[in-house]
Amino acid sequence: MVMRLTKAQARRIALAAQGMGQTRDGVVTMRQVQSTITRLGQFQIDTVNVVARAHYMPLFTRLGAYDRALLDRAASQPPRRLFEFWGHAASLIDVDLYPFFQFRRDNAYSLTWGEIRRFVDSKPQIIEQVKDAVRQLGPVTPRELNFGQDRKTEQWGWNWSDAKAALEWLYWSGDIAVAGRNTQFEKIYDIPERVIPHEHLGTHVPATHENHVELVRRAGRALGVGTATCLGDYFRTASAPTKAAISELVDTGELIEVEVEGLKDPAYLFAEVKRPRTLTASALVSPFDSLAFDRNRLSWLFDIDYKISIYTPAAQRTHGYYVYLFLLDDQFVARTDLKADRANSTLLVQSAYLEPAAEPMRTRVAQELHHEYVRLAGWLGLSTITIVGKGDLSPHLKKV
Repeated sequence: MVMRLTKAQARRIALAAQGMGQTRDGVVTMRQVQSTITRLGQFQIDTVNVVARAHYMPLFTRLGAYDRALLDRAASQPPRRLFEFWGHAASLIDVDLYPFFQFRRDNAYSLTWGEIRRFVDSKPQIIEQVKDAVRQLGPVTPRELNFGQDRKTEQWGWNWSDAKAALEWLYWSGDIAVAGRNTQFEKIYDIPERVIPHEHLGTHVPATHENHVELVRRAGRALGVGTATCLGDYFRTASAPTKAAISELVDTGELIEVEVEGLKDPAYLFAEVKRPRTLTASALVSPFDSLAFDRNRLSWLFDIDYKISIYTPAAQRTHGYYVYLFLLDDQFVARTDLKADRANSTLLVQSAYLEPAAEPMRTRVAQELHHEYVRLAGWLGLSTITIVGKGDLSPHLKKV
């Protein structure tokens, strides 16, 4: 008989799997950072720095104010705990998963975009020259290997030097790795032997099916419950190998097929996940958080329609530019557009909107959200909070 979950049960399972509901007021140690790395598997990277760069936010969301140097150290210093590669998107990924992305490195040519393929076909000598230079000089940035060549400027979006194009290809194919990022957030490249721990470089490279089984297993652990589409979306694995991996994990008992209230498609429960009867949480969730990766999942599980607004023309934005969801217990109850005005040491609340279903708890939402603003401003080293006034929740926040 297939197990049935109410939507509320499934929500709490999903949130617990993501590490929501933990205490967020203590001193955060590397042990807690490692636990979150193991739990989530990846932190998505994005260049936008309106509040904080995307990869820093998931730890704050789950653990509270922490020293960002902990994450920097985990991603760039021995014992390295994260490596940069393509997971759900460009991400810092649990280094234990390095061997299981070999299928993506092996298929780099077919998976990369046309300009890179044309570069690989037309300039193999540049690629070898750059590879040798990295081995001799690394760690290096593209600017240190431009061989006197300026960036191209004739085409927007493709203004790399030959050195940068070669570095990206070598990174995609696994011949070099990202050793870290500098203060301008530029990638620093080096050979894998000086970046990836030896035990992971020396690990037997699994067959493609084994790759997908492990990635789906880790997706199941991170999501708690989700459809086949959700499990494939987490690390962006193709449909057919994802389904084959799910079948194997169901056979071994690691995934359990379940029915979720209101969902037509079968879902899969990670067998070892916690199944809390209640969950107490208060946290801001960024657009690039793994809890918000799958917008369709947010819709059927949390009854919320959420889109990243940074790619939307200003006149068409409904809630603002860089909009965070606000989680209160097991529901998303508000959304808010935030900006760190570092020059004036101010957290700007550019908008705040209450979700319709949260109307009966408007006062509590305003109080808890303001408390979260205080926590965020303190973490960012900002001394004041300014409510600009847009949104139906803003007047209540001004009164807190």
